[in-house]
Amino acid sequence: MTTLKPRRLSARKLLLSKWTAVVPQRKEKHYLVTRVIEPRTPEGPIEFVEIEAVHSRRTTLLPWRDLADAGKWEQGWK
Repeated sequence: MTTLKPRRLSARKLLLSKWTAVVPQRKEKHYLVTRVIEPRTPEGPIEFVEIEAVHSRRTTLLPWRDLADAGKWEQGWK
């Protein structure tokens, strides 16, 4: 049994990064982070990003730490 090592991601470096959904939904597989949602206070942590499907240009808001889940996302376009 292998355990997946959690990915180390920096919320500040996510803008325009490319991602591949492990399980595509509605034929949408490749995504681009188009916006990093800024916290309400400047000192607060970033919690959400907006990703855009390359195929349909549909956007989705999700917690940025979800991208670290190797069962859902792969970094880059595969």
